[in-house]
Amino acid sequence: MITLNLLHPLQSIPIQSWTFEAESLIRIGRATDNDVILYSAVVSRYHVELRRQGSNWEVINLGANGTYLEGKRITEAPIKDGVMIRLARSGPQIQIHLGSSGTKDGQKTTSQKPVSGEAKPKEKSRDTLIYPKGEQQKEDSTELDY
Repeated sequence: MITLNLLHPLQSIPIQSWTFEAESLIRIGRATDNDVILYSAVVSRYHVELRRQGSNWEVINLGANGTYLEGKRITEAPIKDGVMIRLARSGPQIQIHLGSSGTKDGQKTTSQKPVSGEAKPKEKSRDTLIYPKGEQQKEDSTELDY
């Protein structure tokens, strides 16, 4: 199991998360056929792949603007529990957790509010809280401009 937490750009708290139970390949980028879709100008259509190799995971950069692991630009690198990756130098930051999490029934989970305690399973939503500039939001949302 692998859990990805999209972090708020200023507060570094999770604002959305995705949990994958059985997948061995997870794609992240702007294109709608990715597993995790991030709407940000600095994110490539196909920016990052996370691949399971046996019991280990690795991150592979595909993006033109680079992927940063703990602040260092990488092309590919092993993933350790709790590591943070950033898509492009100033783009979205994702924290990666390996192993068990607060999901129910092995479902992919997305959360649109700060994560605290157990996540509630929802439909397989692929959208994020990163709104295009000028788009109207709910009052309790925070606009994220990358």
